[in-house]
Amino acid sequence: MRALLQVACPGQKPYNRAMHLTAGLLLTLLLTACAPGTPAAGDADRPADAPAGSAAVTLMTFNVENLFDAEDDPGKDDRAYLPLAQKQTAEHRAACARVRNQRWRDECLYQDWNEAVVARKLAVVAEAIRQVGDGRGPDIVALQEVENLSILERLADEYLAGSGYRAVLLEGDDERGIDVAYLTRLPLVGEPVLHRIEFRGVESAREADTRGILEATFLLPDGTLLTGFAVHFPAPFHPTSMRVDAYRKLNALATALPADRPAFAAGDFNTTSAEDREHAMLERHVRPVWIVVHETGCDGCRGTSWYPPTGEWSFLDMLLWKPATRRGAGATWELVPGSVAIANGTPAQVTPEGTPARFTLPAGSGVSDHWPLVATIAAN
Repeated sequence: MRALLQVACPGQKPYNRAMHLTAGLLLTLLLTACAPGTPAAGDADRPADAPAGSAAVTLMTFNVENLFDAEDDPGKDDRAYLPLAQKQTAEHRAACARVRNQRWRDECLYQDWNEAVVARKLAVVAEAIRQVGDGRGPDIVALQEVENLSILERLADEYLAGSGYRAVLLEGDDERGIDVAYLTRLPLVGEPVLHRIEFRGVESAREADTRGILEATFLLPDGTLLTGFAVHFPAPFHPTSMRVDAYRKLNALATALPADRPAFAAGDFNTTSAEDREHAMLERHVRPVWIVVHETGCDGCRGTSWYPPTGEWSFLDMLLWKPATRRGAGATWELVPGSVAIANGTPAQVTPEGTPARFTLPAGSGVSDHWPLVATIAAN
């Protein structure tokens, strides 16, 4: 089948492009939107460049920027994400006063995160996900900044109804309560595991502002097992050493997998362009183990995140691919060349300047300060 998808590369206005999408067992492919000149698929049952008769699965990573409900989550610092009526106590105001960042302090004191706001946030996040897969979304979505399983299930069951998603989230130790998670149409094999990252020489206050690595194994259409690692590495204001420790943990998990097991890692790696230039982060800690998916396509795409103080784009959000090193009983799954795209085609996602539009109150405009990244894998 053919579908019309509105897509924009970073720094460009959205444009409409007609393309073929998979119509088999799992609706999949978002063809290249950010690489002009990539040919459309030759038949509707497979992505461009995939062998005839192959199965295909689409992956997405999406930092949804503070997907919180409007209820207090005991033991977590979610004070900013409560209705204004619940923020009038002296205790609440005193706690907010201790927040050093003025914007965060103002959100803690004055932001009215009510049920109507939650509904709006869920709606625009769902719209961004649905722009892929002919309205159903990708087959697997790795998410970051999700408060809890309840709000994720609400997204899946109410706002992505009909997409067939199962919500996967294990509560982590982040003091704000933001977690990594999955939405998946593929069956799970075994139980997901949340791996804590050991940070060397880091004070407890910094470690409290971190998330673990969520490992899950999925059953591909041909019976092959695929292991995913959803990540949200320490923020850029933390020392580079913390992100190095996180990469080392991820790589240890990936290299311990069976040789016939393909794997992907997806999420907000928080490695800025400046940090990569200064410390060769990708060259030293990523490329020896992984294929950096956005380096295989998305020509002209500058990044998924824009940092106004320096005026610089970064691929904070990445998809990493590790093919099986030994062919097993099932097909060998490979990254589809040229399938990577930045999914930023909904109007709410892009500012007039062509940068990611963060979710902003009281207007309820925007979606997230990150854009989703999408790619397809196919059986060879």
